[in-house]
Amino acid sequence: MLEALMYGAIAALISGTVLPLLYRSKNTRKTAFGFSLISSVLLLGFAGTVLYTGKEPVFPVIGFLPGLDFTLTADRLAAGFILLIAAVVPGVSVYSVEYVEHVKSEARKNLQAALTNLFILAMLMVILAGNMVGFLIFWEIMSLSSLLLVLHDYSSEENKKAGFFYFVMTSISTAFLFLGFISLFRLTGSADFGPLEYPAADLALPFLSLFIGFGVKAGLVPFHKWLPYAHPAAPSNVSALMSGVMLKVAVYGFLRFLLSISAPELWWGVLIITAGSLSALFGVIYALKENDIKRLLAYSSIENIGIIFTGIGLYVIFKVEGLESLALLSLVGACFHAFNHALFKSLLFLCAGSVVHTTGTRKIEAFGGLVKSMPVTSALFMIGSVSIAALPLTNGFAGELLLYQAFFQSFAVTDPLLTVFLIIALSSFALTGALAAALFVKLFGITCLAIPRSEKSRLAEEVRKPMLTGPAVPAALCILTGLFSKQLLSLAGWEIEFPDMLLLGLLLGLIYAALFLIIRSKETSPARISETWGCGIPTLAPYMEYSSAGFSEPLVMIFKSVYRTKIVNRAEYFDKQESLFKKGKVEIRLLRFFEEYLYIPPARVIDSFSKYVSKLQNGKLDSYVLYAFLAVIVLIIATGGFV
Repeated sequence: MLEALMYGAIAALISGTVLPLLYRSKNTRKTAFGFSLISSVLLLGFAGTVLYTGKEPVFPVIGFLPGLDFTLTADRLAAGFILLIAAVVPGVSVYSVEYVEHVKSEARKNLQAALTNLFILAMLMVILAGNMVGFLIFWEIMSLSSLLLVLHDYSSEENKKAGFFYFVMTSISTAFLFLGFISLFRLTGSADFGPLEYPAADLALPFLSLFIGFGVKAGLVPFHKWLPYAHPAAPSNVSALMSGVMLKVAVYGFLRFLLSISAPELWWGVLIITAGSLSALFGVIYALKENDIKRLLAYSSIENIGIIFTGIGLYVIFKVEGLESLALLSLVGACFHAFNHALFKSLLFLCAGSVVHTTGTRKIEAFGGLVKSMPVTSALFMIGSVSIAALPLTNGFAGELLLYQAFFQSFAVTDPLLTVFLIIALSSFALTGALAAALFVKLFGITCLAIPRSEKSRLAEEVRKPMLTGPAVPAALCILTGLFSKQLLSLAGWEIEFPDMLLLGLLLGLIYAALFLIIRSKETSPARISETWGCGIPTLAPYMEYSSAGFSEPLVMIFKSVYRTKIVNRAEYFDKQESLFKKGKVEIRLLRFFEEYLYIPPARVIDSFSKYVSKLQNGKLDSYVLYAFLAVIVLIIATGGFV
């Protein structure tokens, strides 16, 4: 039964990939996205059954190379991440039916539909892979399909730059994964994933290699810079899949390695928490200064990936300290937040796609007043915003509450230095939460509230039904997974101490209803509707509103040591004495620290080295024969051939 569900899901995704390549029509694309929707239903049944019953399917072994078989496995960890795919794909599929029709070229429409199905299939197969060979093969297919989707508009210079950046970073990720898997293969003699009963010192190289490899793909600081380039360039439905699912596939890969180790070392956990805390804090700080809605959401993804890795780091530390219950609590918190982030971030990217489509711009400064012209999209956008800001009763609140519980119980750790470290990490975690709330007050308020700041925003119209129904799916799941979080965790087999959000929701609902009735009964005069007081100015204008930069300016100045802010004043005067002011302009310039100090210097070195090596390609056959001879000599020496 389980095997049939999985085979059906795989067959549906393959059909959705092949069909648009054979026939070009709108009905073909609808059918392709229908196949992805069918696959998500089958995956939901598969993952739910494995999680609830604990029964693992048995898939046949496929011969690949002598000594290397291709296997599929699906334990409870894999089922949890398959459930994540099943939760995100329905909304994206329905949304894409209408969204891809905005592409001008008929061929590109079909290609996007095919690649989207291939992308989903590759991510699923990465999770199902039972050994390193299959994992790397489907990892590369996942990377290539997502790269082609990022480059969908290859005529744009911005997209070309984003594609190149993404290609370089994903190649670095694969290189480190390959190094980590090779070192594991040399240690174990097997390419299968399984328990690693080896001293932690022997696993240091695989750990560091896989941490960097998966960290690059997940977007951990300082390997994060590809996200703010790739997400604005990619179609919004693809951004929803990349941020909602692909980043979590990297988290899954790291957990698959980490959970196979019975005795990790303490410094592993310290390193993971440090990277996670920095990613969360820097992610939200850089998001606050953004004026591009999709780039802002990309930085927010870095923040949430940091939160997930913070939970993973807590798991490692508590496991080393022998605090198994706290280790489980931390692991559940990290996995649950990964699931929740997949929901609300896919929702936000889909809503952002609707806003960008109808206004024709990604600049937040050009939005405003969309709650009147796009009421349904604005309502869905608000659900995503309050969820990611972790307001009570939402799924974002439930996931982060688990991690707060783990932090607050860390007093059981006996090492004083480790206790101080965890207190600092908790402080960073709390600051991140406060800044995230401010970030989405800015994003939702400036995008949807007040009055339109541009003609494009004023003329905006609500999108069609598929682009409303699609985001409504993750929006509903955000509410339901928040209210029923305790019940869902129990069904998944995790019996932990956690408040019943459904009960709290009912109590709060009764309290709010009672307060409303009391206030309404005390009302003595009819409600008066009038314009907002404008200091005597008869008509309010857009320039009187908070702007995106104006809202962020106090925080930008507080964190100027991070942003490396530089205020530039430009003024023109009517006279040489500069007494009579004519006009002026003030700019706040921000230094792209990681790009200018971490990425560009090595790129310049590689570029210089490449130019030097290119001189060796002189077109002379004698030179090439000499190079081949020298290469053979080096290989013989390296393999001990002369000994």
